[in-house]
Amino acid sequence: MAPQTDQTSDCKALSAGHAPTSALIVRDLSFRYRTRPALERVNLQVEQGRFTALLGPNGAGKTTLFSLITRLLAVPTGAITILGRDLVAAGSRALADVGVVFQLHTLDLDLTVAQNLAYFAALQGLDRTTTEERTDGALVALGMSGMRAARIRTLSGGQRRRVEIARALLHKPRLLLLDEPTVGLDIPTRRAIVDHAHALAAETGVGILWATHLIDEIREADHLIVLDRGRVVASGEAHAVVQQTGCRTLGEAFDKLTAQESERI
Repeated sequence: MAPQTDQTSDCKALSAGHAPTSALIVRDLSFRYRTRPALERVNLQVEQGRFTALLGPNGAGKTTLFSLITRLLAVPTGAITILGRDLVAAGSRALADVGVVFQLHTLDLDLTVAQNLAYFAALQGLDRTTTEERTDGALVALGMSGMRAARIRTLSGGQRRRVEIARALLHKPRLLLLDEPTVGLDIPTRRAIVDHAHALAAETGVGILWATHLIDEIREADHLIVLDRGRVVASGEAHAVVQQTGCRTLGEAFDKLTAQESERI
């Protein structure tokens, strides 16, 4: 894990007028649902311009973590810093440069693609000209050009997910959170969306936190965080995590890491 001094350097950079290199820093974050622990002393970091994969089985705590980062749940213990802003102290202002794609679909089925995007853009305070330009650009990049007038209920699951990604990018966020964005999609569509997310990080500098339980969505050079039963059990570049476990593949490493964690509990 990155040393504590990384957060200090980000704060210094912010006060000097420079953008922090870390899009997201989570320190010693814990959360419980009544008596059941959901997250225990979680530490992680997402760099700008980097694709970070949060890999964990169902029930590992990925969605709870996203809910805490997006203020759907209050942070009881620990700290979350987004682009140099403390989430508790800054409140909703800390989320101004954050785009989110939740696991469950959140589009209005009776509106068109363009209407869904325009509604979100208005909430972000974008003017009509900017909205039109960014809508066109996002839909072209996601292979959805020519579908502005299509009603959401007529689209496939993969097309709906692409619209949600386009919506999350309209205000040009510097941190993009995607919670299991490809669940239920066919392999070609999943691959296309994963490719697009990697390209976004490399070409625009956005920091991406991609939560998944699907190992084939992770590349060797991705920063990988393995979460199991609310605990981070491994962190580092994916190929390094595999080497550290003495395994040949990421699938074997993941099975070994989660099995070890299960034995400790």
